[in-house]
Amino acid sequence: MPVKVWHVDLRRDSAVPLYQQIATLLRADIEAGTYPPGARIPSLKDIEHDTGCTPKTIQRGIGILADEGLVVIVPGKGTFVAER
Repeated sequence: MPVKVWHVDLRRDSAVPLYQQIATLLRADIEAGTYPPGARIPSLKDIEHDTGCTPKTIQRGIGILADEGLVVIVPGKGTFVAER
């Protein structure tokens, strides 16, 4: 299943924390169908490379999506868009 390359520019001067910005961007891509149910979202390393954020910040953003039921984290495999 093809996945787009995820390059973003986060607003580091924003009052919105970086982890929330990451969650918002990924949520928008999921809702737009860029990452359909079952698709793997970009890896932690890919997001780290593309954003310059720390792994902890990225994990926190992805954790928001997991708490919302939008993604499922599979240890050792990746993070996948939840089936609806």
